[in-house]
Order: sequence, then C-alpha cells, then structure tokens
Amino acid sequence: MTHGTRRTAPPDDGPANGEEGSSPDGSAPDGEQHETPPALATRWWRTHDDELASARWTGMVRRLPTLVGQAVRLAWTASPLDTAATIALNLAAGVFTAIALVATAGVLEELFASGPTPDRVRAAAPSLILVAGSAALRGALSSAAGWTQSRLEPQVERIAELRLLRLTGRIDLVAFDDPAFHDAAHRARLRGIREAQYVVSHTVNVLTGVTGLVSAAGVLGVLHPVLLPLLLLAVLPEGWAAGRAARMRHALLVALSDRHRRKWMISDLLAERETAAEVRSFTMRDLLLDDFDRVARYERDAHLRLARRQALVRAGGEAATGAATVVVYVALATLLVTGGMPLAVAGTAVIAIRSGQSALASTIVAINSCYESGLYFNDYVEFCASARAHLPAPASLTAPAEFDRISVEDVVFHYPGQDTPALDGVTVEIRRGEVIALVGENGSGKTTLSKLLAGLYSPRSGRVCWDGTDLADVDPDTLRDRIAVIAQDHTHWPMTARRNVVMSNDDDPARLERAAALSGADAVVAELPHGWQTLLDRRFADGHELSGGQWQRVAAARGFYRDAPLLICDEPTAALDARAEHRLFESIGRHVAADSGRTVVLITHRLASVRLADRIYVLDHGRVIEQGTHEELMRQGGHYASLYGLQASAYHADIDPAGGRPAAPSVTRPSAHHERTDSSA
Repeated sequence: MTHGTRRTAPPDDGPANGEEGSSPDGSAPDGEQHETPPALATRWWRTHDDELASARWTGMVRRLPTLVGQAVRLAWTASPLDTAATIALNLAAGVFTAIALVATAGVLEELFASGPTPDRVRAAAPSLILVAGSAALRGALSSAAGWTQSRLEPQVERIAELRLLRLTGRIDLVAFDDPAFHDAAHRARLRGIREAQYVVSHTVNVLTGVTGLVSAAGVLGVLHPVLLPLLLLAVLPEGWAAGRAARMRHALLVALSDRHRRKWMISDLLAERETAAEVRSFTMRDLLLDDFDRVARYERDAHLRLARRQALVRAGGEAATGAATVVVYVALATLLVTGGMPLAVAGTAVIAIRSGQSALASTIVAINSCYESGLYFNDYVEFCASARAHLPAPASLTAPAEFDRISVEDVVFHYPGQDTPALDGVTVEIRRGEVIALVGENGSGKTTLSKLLAGLYSPRSGRVCWDGTDLADVDPDTLRDRIAVIAQDHTHWPMTARRNVVMSNDDDPARLERAAALSGADAVVAELPHGWQTLLDRRFADGHELSGGQWQRVAAARGFYRDAPLLICDEPTAALDARAEHRLFESIGRHVAADSGRTVVLITHRLASVRLADRIYVLDHGRVIEQGTHEELMRQGGHYASLYGLQASAYHADIDPAGGRPAAPSVTRPSAHHERTDSSA
C-alpha cells in the first residue's frame, strides 16, 4: 500500500480482510490501493484506533488524572459507600504492605544478631508476629477491596446506562436525524457504557499498583537513601518489558478489529434465525464456513506470531532485569562489605525490590488498559453533555384537553445537515371533527408535517397552535397524551399482544375489545395460542411471530385504543390486503363518527381512500400546492387530479392517466368475451 492510504473496515458484502498475504497491521499487499468513500472512512468501532496506535506513555500518564477523576465521580454517583470503601481498603492494604516490610527488617536484624539461636528467635518473635499479622491484614484488606470493587462495577454500569437512557428518551427527536449525533449515540451506547465500568476497574487497579510501588519505595527510602535508586534500576527493565508486551498485544487487537468483526458477522449469519432460511435456500453454508475459517486462521496465526514476539520481549526484559539485579546485588554487597548497610537491611531491600517490580508491572498494564477504556468512556461523557443540549426547554403550559382548531402557520423545517427545507412556508388548518388528508409523492413532506402536528418536531420558524396556544410552550408529554398515531413504520414490541395495544395506557378491557374490533386485531389475537397474553417475539420461549399485515392491525389497534381527540394515520394500510384495507378505512370512519369531536389526519398514497375527506392538502417538495375537497381538486385538473388519474388508470382502462378524466372511447367493438367479462365485472 502506498504511504498515506489507510485501510478501513471491510464492506459488509465484500471479501474478508484476513486472507493470507495481508500484513498484520491490516494493510494490503504492496502496490494495492483502496479508495474509501469519505462516509465510510471511520467506523464507530475504530474511532480511536489512530490515537491508540500512536499513544505514548507520557501521553497516557498526562491523561491519567483526568481519567481517574471521571471514573471516581461516576463511581461515587453509583455508590459512595463502595467507592470510599474500595479506595480506603486498597490504601490500607498498601500501608500494611509497608509495615510488613519494615517488620521484616526487624526480624532479619534479630536473626542476624550475635548470640544463641534460641535467644535470637525469641527476640525476633515480636517482629515475626507483626509480619504475620500485617500479611494477614493485608490479605484480608485486599480481599475486602476486591469484594467492594466487584460490587461497584455492576452499579457503575447500571447508573451509566440509566443516565444515557434517561437522556435519549427525552431529547428532541430531530437530534436522531443528525448523522453525527446518531453516531455519537451509537458509540456511547454500544461501547461507552461498557467501558464505564472497565475504566473504574482499571482505575482501581492503577491505584492498587501505585500503592504497592509507593509502599516499597517508601520503605527503601527509610532504610537507606541509596536503595531507592536501586529499586528504580531493578524495576525499569521489567516495567519496560511488561509495557512493551501490552502495547504489542493492543496493537494486534486494533489491527484485527476488522477481521474479528467480520468473523462475528459471519457466525451470526450461520447461527441466527433471521438468516437460517436463506443460508439453506441459497446453499451458503460452505461459502460462509470457508470465509469464517479463512479469517479465523489469520487471527490464529497473528496471535501465534504475537506470542513469539512477546516471548522475545519478555526474554529481553528478563535478561535486562537479571543484569540490573546483578548490579543491585553488587551494590548491596559493596555496602555490606564496607559497613554502609546492615545485613538485615540488605535482606529487606531484596524483598522490597521484588515487591516493587511486581507492583510496577501491574501498574503499567493497568495504565494501558485505563487509557484505552478512557477514550471510549470519554465518548460516553461527551455524548451525555451533548444530549443535554438537545433536551427540550422547560414548558410553562399543559396541552389543552380538547381543541376547536389546529393551525400550522407558515412553518419552515430543516433536517440537520440539509440545505433544502423539508417544509417551506406550510400553512394548514384542521378543525375539530374533520378528516384531513395529506397527499403527495415520496419526499413531499407529508410525514414531516404529521410529526410537527404530533409534537415530535419543532419548526425552525412559524408556529403550530392548538386554539392559539403555541405548542412550543406546551409540555410535550401532555401533548402526546392527546394524540394517537397509527404509523406505517410501527414498532414490533417484544411484549404480549395486550401490551402491544395498551402500551403505557391503563388497561381497560372494554376499550381493548373495541379497538381490536375496529382494527381487525381481534381476528389476529383469536389465532394466537395464549390470546392476549401471547408474547409477540419468537426469540423467547412460547413466543409467536406475526405477519406484516397482522402487525399492521395490531398497530392500528394501538391508535384506536388511545381514544385521543386527534388521530394521525400515516400510511396505515401499507401492509394490508385489499379487503383488510377497505375494512380499516371503514373503521376509521366509524371511529370518527362515534365521537363528533374526534379529528383524523390521514396520510396515504391510496387516493381512492381520501375521496371522502373534508379537505385534502397536496404537498410537493415541502410546499402546499393545492387544497380542497376531492371534487374541487378534480375539477382543477392539477397535481392531485393527475396522481388520481394515474392510480385509477391501473384499474380502469377508460381513465385518462394525464388528468383523471375518461379517455376517448375505443372505436374497436369489443368481442363477446370482453362484453361478458365487463358485464360480469
């Protein structure tokens, strides 16, 4: 690969990046270039790869205080008691480590003193008891610290999840239409939350390692001034080896992230229910297994190469540590020979140096892990801060219980990152008890307008008012309680059939029966093995899956069950057959007739269904270009009439698709067969 060209994640439908011949860092063979579209240049799972690959220990150490501060604050929010206990117990364990080392010096001093052996042992007994007691207490404190830390981790995960979900459940819906915000939410939810507990755990490990290292250094500094430099000389080679091995492992994990994801994706294709039928229908098993095995073999070989390289690094570190240890022992021997250090102090120094080596190695690994987790945890922290900026402003008013008139006044609305407005100067009026139809081609702004009416979006300019009350000043939750929606893109909730209709409303059997009858969901539920208590998700035991049309009826029942003064129907029959579609539109009419104050906004491409609407608004490229009744719009011969004619011509050959008017009669006399067919039709 030429310099400056970086290979990104493999396309989902492309070959696996992992064939033999690729380099371990993910680059292509020499001379091969890969052009990547800008939109695909960085995937969320590789957001910080470059930063991680180029990180140095100095940068990690500089960032460490910030990470520790963030981790401690989150842990304190999750559980102040467990956080304080974890920190205190680790510090106390370090103190008793130092006490044990100092007591060890006392033991050695008594044992190396002159005199009979029994006398020396008796003299060393108090120090031996102190060593044993300190070791026991240190072990108990470390165990207790491990217990409080294990208690802390699930609490941190819980509070991190709740904090993010509370924000995502309240932020303005339009935020999710911003690709950058959506990507940030994706990273925060899928990895940021997971890393939140890890950064706390790694922070505690850093604290534990640093405490052990400080304890050993402190004891050596007290015993003799020259011992502290000797500790540094002894621990640096092993610390370098541990850090180098950790960085090598991390670099490989970064390089293999694409391949690991590819392998995970293929395993899902082979094992998941959603793809099982097509895997068999198109005999994809062997092809997928070959792809999986190719990536798995590459990963295996890469890990074997890593093991060899790590072994060489550790061997070099051990050799350097051995050389440093020789220097340390020579220095200690020189001090002993010259009388500069008692033998007991030298013996204690050896134990303290070994303790310091172990603590430093643990600290380096913990810092490396803490730094990596901290980058993704910071995504979570930054997203939470960004999400707070998207929270709706506090509302001063409660939504009116009813309305006589809804007015959309010169509304302009832009989706994030779009220069062209989705709605541009739209004015619409809806009166109580009316059926209003919004029609137009795809992308005309119908659904966007319905979301403004539902209070899901706020206009950039203009107003949406209920009886003169601007919805911008109304509490959105109280507004949504007054609105029912039958959506085309409805959610298949993994809940019982009853909960899929009742949703968050109170459970009223009479309302449920009426809504099911209006929507046709009663026939769906009658076929379910457990009736209304059937779980509508086959991924769980006794779960049941519905067809698209059956789900559409359940979604319609949701809208009827809410029994709100405003019902918005957005393509409510998209998945229904002709008979079910006709029945549902009749049900909507009965739903309106049952309450003279109930209002319906209907969005549909089936123009035959809007003929009886009190008023039809025709949208095109975000503007209202026509309005009126069906008869008025047909007489105008404009956009609506053209669309209606196109649809009608598919059913009647004598309709002129250009304007919705009857075409000139054919001069060819129909055959008897045609006459009989027409007559029977």
